[in-house]
Amino acid sequence: MARVGGRADDELRPIEISRGYNKYAEGSVFIRVGDTHVICTATIEDKVPPFLKGTGQGWVTAEYGMLPRSTQERNQREAARGRQSGRTMEIQRLIGRALRGVVNLDRIGERTITVDCDVIQADGGTRTAAITGGFVAMVDALNYCRLLDSPGETPVVRDWLAATSVGIVEGHKWLDLSYEEDSIAQVDMNVVMTGRREVIEIQGTAEGHPFTQAEMMELFALAEKGILDLIKIQKELLGEVGQYIGRGSVK
Repeated sequence: MARVGGRADDELRPIEISRGYNKYAEGSVFIRVGDTHVICTATIEDKVPPFLKGTGQGWVTAEYGMLPRSTQERNQREAARGRQSGRTMEIQRLIGRALRGVVNLDRIGERTITVDCDVIQADGGTRTAAITGGFVAMVDALNYCRLLDSPGETPVVRDWLAATSVGIVEGHKWLDLSYEEDSIAQVDMNVVMTGRREVIEIQGTAEGHPFTQAEMMELFALAEKGILDLIKIQKELLGEVGQYIGRGSVK
């Protein structure tokens, strides 16, 4: 079975990440993964949730949403419905967990970093694109506010971070599924991983037929390759800003 666009089994869709997309946000990117387009903006505010007040520790959180015509048929805005869907809440919690997984929260003071991920066009992998782009936006925001290289023996951002999807489609193990591929996949898995190959989250589901442990490990290896390719793109994009990731600085 040939893939959409003729990609190899272990090939990512074309990736584009543009920094400084929103002139008002401390950090922002436009990320395109194939035909999935997401705007990620990072805001840093001098406040924390009530449970962190007086602790000296900061917080990282995320919000996620899809524009009405980001899909083939118009979806009603969640604000018009008066509540967020379970899918939206699950995805934004995932993005927040992923970003917190690489930040030393005690190094940013009592501040909150909010990463807003707005999907303007969806063709599969919106949550993984949001994590990959949201990380770059967060790093830019920390750098803009002079927090990324603040004095200290431990780094503010411990490691690089990206995410991708893998799946089994008619017996083929594929990296970075488009919607057309994902919609017929027998197995669909999202993997969030750091530059040191440490796992933050794995979401894997079988549809119709269970998968084996051996198949899971093959999919995981495929995801690892894709994530390391994404992190290479992030490193090239951030340039000198990336030197502070994973490294403490003493001034």
